[in-house]
Order: sequence, then structure tokens, then C-alpha cells
Amino acid sequence: MARRLLLTYLTITALALAVVVVPLGVVFADREHDRLLFDIERDAQAVASLVEDALEVGVTPAIDPVLADYAISGGRIVVVDRDGVSVADSDVLGGEPRDFSTRPEIVAALDGRRTSGSRGSETVGSDLMFVAVPVASSGVVHGAVRVTFPTSTLDARVRSTWLRLGGLAAVVLLVVALVGMVFSRGVTRPLLRLQGAATRLAEGDLATRVQVDEGPPELRALAETFNTTAARLEALVESQRRFVADASHQLRTPLTALRLRLETLAPLVPEAAAPKLDAAIAETARLGRLVQSLLVLARTDASAPQREVVNLSALVEERVDAWRPVAADHGVHLEPVIPPSATVFAVDGAVEQILDNLISNALDVAPPDSPIVVQVLVRDGTTELHVVDRGPGMDAEARRHAFERFWRPDDASGDGFGLGLAIVHQLATLSGGEVELQTGPDGRGLDAVVRFRSTASDEISPAHENLNPALTST
Repeated sequence: MARRLLLTYLTITALALAVVVVPLGVVFADREHDRLLFDIERDAQAVASLVEDALEVGVTPAIDPVLADYAISGGRIVVVDRDGVSVADSDVLGGEPRDFSTRPEIVAALDGRRTSGSRGSETVGSDLMFVAVPVASSGVVHGAVRVTFPTSTLDARVRSTWLRLGGLAAVVLLVVALVGMVFSRGVTRPLLRLQGAATRLAEGDLATRVQVDEGPPELRALAETFNTTAARLEALVESQRRFVADASHQLRTPLTALRLRLETLAPLVPEAAAPKLDAAIAETARLGRLVQSLLVLARTDASAPQREVVNLSALVEERVDAWRPVAADHGVHLEPVIPPSATVFAVDGAVEQILDNLISNALDVAPPDSPIVVQVLVRDGTTELHVVDRGPGMDAEARRHAFERFWRPDDASGDGFGLGLAIVHQLATLSGGEVELQTGPDGRGLDAVVRFRSTASDEISPAHENLNPALTST
């Protein structure tokens, strides 16, 4: 932003200088041109007055000192008689007469007309400015005077003026650049600090605050608003954390006690009422699982994403071993396909909960004697966790809603609450990853894919390539 502000200042200044300096230079050049032409014309008129009497009587005018001085200044004076033959020439003092009767300006002057202009000269090697005036008395033209002067001096003077104006413009631009740099930094420095504070706040540092005594009034007001927002957010998050801590104790403990009391009543309940007691115990357990899921979601909502490096391969192997007895009770085979060591960035404890929820969901729908493949694929910069079952799967519409809290498909079986995939989505997002549901192998079942950011971007070695061809599309 500082660079854009500085560029804006310099652009406006450059335009202002262009509006002022260019016309000034043009006016100066025109003035110098007119001044030189006026001086030449004045000199021509003065010489014409000096030679008028001599030309009238037909004698050579005695003006050699004047001609010599003019030659030293770089100009040239030529005096011709009524026939256009030179009688005085500052270039060749006392030299042979030359015929100038064919020169347009001489012809015009002998015709009684004053002429002026500029033309190129091969002899001098530059442009010449000339004035030719008639020498006349009583209406009779006796000759003419032509004065020429090289424009090199004029050009040098104009060029020097342009250089001075350019230097002045450069100095002004430099001063504006320095002042603009100081000013833009004074504006952008509080903004950069505010941006850094907003980044830290987004990363979970709720104690972040910014100074409110720097910058213009608008930025100070913005800083105060930011601090107020951050303070309120910190208070809300702290309140939610306290709620999670209180609810963890106030809800789970009574539910556990209720379940224990119901179980102790089992021997005292008549056999006819036993099914009702069992149903009450099951509902208590179900309510306990619901409370636990809600607490997990509340805890993840309130926590800041503190990511760390975790060994995904080791965690998959550990959780698969823990779920094998449960899978055996369902008549399902857990098949891990993992490289020796795949490390990813994740929130502490997130991978275990993600695996538990995905494996639990897969066990609920997997048919007997079917495999549940738990696979880790390492790609360039990304590590994918796949949990693939051979169940009924989900259509595209169901997969779009699957991560919504408390959402369950119409044909869902079991006693779930629709929170498992919501928890998986929340934990994956906190870990800087993403989760997606895809159709399983051969269009059967479901492939739950969780993508984490790898700690290294090396491709997976050939020994750890995809062992399940059905997953190559992921």
C-alpha cells in the first residue's frame, strides 16, 4: 500500500510539473527566438542607417570595425548595392565583391520588402536566422543589408533552460518522494500492525491488541474497534470454554450415575418389566454419547487451532488395532494399508477422533464378511487418509449434507445422531485439512477422504504406492 500511495503522489506531482514546466519551457524558447530575431532586426536597421549615405552616392561604406565586431560575436553582415553585389561583408573584410542578387531575401529587400526567417547552412553546419532590410531614402532603394546569426547559441541557451527545468522537476520529485515515503509509511505502518494483529487473532491469539495512538483519526478509530471486537471475542470464547468445562462435569456425571442406578435396579425389576429397563439403560447410554459428541463439537469450536506434527501411520495402526475386536464382533475385516512413516500437521488428538468416527460409521453400514480399508496415501504436499467400506453408500445429494450437524439420511439405520461426520469436518478444518465423501470402489460403498498437509512434499516411494486400485481416482 505504501508503494501505491507513493506512486500516486509522484504521478500527481509529475502531472503538475508537466502542466507547469512544459509550457514554461516552450514560452522561454519562443521568447528567446523572438528576442534574437528582434536583436538581428535592430542590428540590420542600424547598419542600414550607417550605409545609407554611402550607397546613395555609390561609394563603399566604411564600416569595417562594425563588421569585425559582429564577426567576433558569430554573426554576419552583408551589404549589397542596388544590383545585389556585395560592397561589405563581415566574413571577407575587403574581399572581392560577390553577387547575392539570386538570394530570395536579397531580392525581396531590393524590392523594398523586409524579410526574416531561418534556414540551414552547410557552411556553418547549423541553422541560421536572418533578417534582410532595404536601404532606401526618399522612396528609392539603394541597396540592402542582410544580417545572419547562427541559432546554435539560441539552441544551447534553450537546451540549458530545459536542463535546468528538468533538474528542478527532478528535485521536486525527489522531495515529494521523500516526503511521500514518510507520509505513506505513517499511514501504512498502523495498517500493517493492524493486519498482523488480525492475522494473529485469526490464528487463535485472542489476547492480541493494537496501539490506538498512531496514525490518522480514522485508523485510530479502526484500532479501537478492533480491540473492542477482540476483547468481546475473547470473552465469548472464554465463556464457551467455561461452559464446556462445566457441562462436561454437570452433564456426564449425572448421566453416569443415572445409568449405574438403573443397572442396579435390574435384579429388582420383574422379568416382564426388564425390556423397559433395558430400553431406559440404552437410552441413557445414547444420551451420554450425544452429550459427549456435543461436548467434542463445543470444544473444537472454542479451541484455537494449535497444529503440530503427528505420525499419521502410527496413529492409524494404533486405532485399527483398537477397533479390531469391535470389527470382529460385526464380522468385518479391518485392512490397513499404510506407509511406514507418514507425518502430517494436525491438531493434537484430532486424528484419533477422526479415525474413531470414520471407522465407527463404516462399521455401522458394512455388510458381514466385507473389508473396511484404512489407507494412507502420500502425495506431493498432501497426505490422504481413506476409510472405505462396502456399505450402501450415499448419493450425491446425501454427500452434500453429510457434514451438517444432526443431519441423517432418511434411510439411516442405527442410533446415531448425525454428529460424527460433523466432528470429522470440524477437526479436519482445524488441522488445516479438508474432508470429502466419494463413491467407493466399483461404485459400491463410501470412501471417506481426509486430506492433511504433509510435513514434506516428497512423493510417495514406489514401495508405498496405492495398494487398492479402487482408490486411484482420489
